[in-house]
Amino acid sequence: MYNPFSLEGKTILVTGASSGIGQATAIESSRLGANVIITGRNEVRLNHTFSCLERSGDQNHSMVIADLTENSDLEVLEDRIGIIDGLVNNAGVNRIKPAMFVRNEDLDYIFKNNAFAGVNLTRLLVKKKKISKGGAIVFTSSVSAFYNAPGRLLYSGSKAALTSFMRSFAIELADKHIRVNAVHPGMVETNMTAEHISEDELNRNLSEYPLKRYGKPEEIAWAIIYLLSDAASWVTGSSLVIDGGFMLK
Repeated sequence: MYNPFSLEGKTILVTGASSGIGQATAIESSRLGANVIITGRNEVRLNHTFSCLERSGDQNHSMVIADLTENSDLEVLEDRIGIIDGLVNNAGVNRIKPAMFVRNEDLDYIFKNNAFAGVNLTRLLVKKKKISKGGAIVFTSSVSAFYNAPGRLLYSGSKAALTSFMRSFAIELADKHIRVNAVHPGMVETNMTAEHISEDELNRNLSEYPLKRYGKPEEIAWAIIYLLSDAASWVTGSSLVIDGGFMLK
């Protein structure tokens, strides 16, 4: 059956796959026929994701425990994988702190995880020719890259940097026929959201979303899959906002 959104026969590497958007992307990619490689730091949660991957036909999935802020782990990951058709740079963290109280260690922690890890993995895989011609790279950014709120200096700044890095990659990798894009979710129902934002704040913020609900991880995963698929073969350097209308206000 004709389906330009299919990932059948493609090998996709998903970082931060132990929970949330990364987990959903890995699972949904497997349902659309991809061979999925997942990576993350939490072995227990990554094993759970691995057990949820769909397996049919010749699909061959694998997992690699790695901390992408460590150069040695980046090299182990690169060594463990073959040629891939898609890379989803999804790993990320959050830390809410007023600007006047931000310290160097906060900046190092957030930018290493949210921006530098994805950049370093991408450049390593490109340098080692691990991404196929016609391949696609997707960065998970955030609507926070486009607006600021109290306590969000670290997260917003790192996601804005990541978006800029994405555009530079898109220009430089076009000659290699590798597309590079980003998704920018609004508030999504994930463990990270629950851990860093109080229930009272979540309830208050809900009124700012015209669709009157927060997103689900799989809804972001479907957008990522579009950018990985042949349906997006003429899309590069784009920032796809998925936010239930939040940025309309």
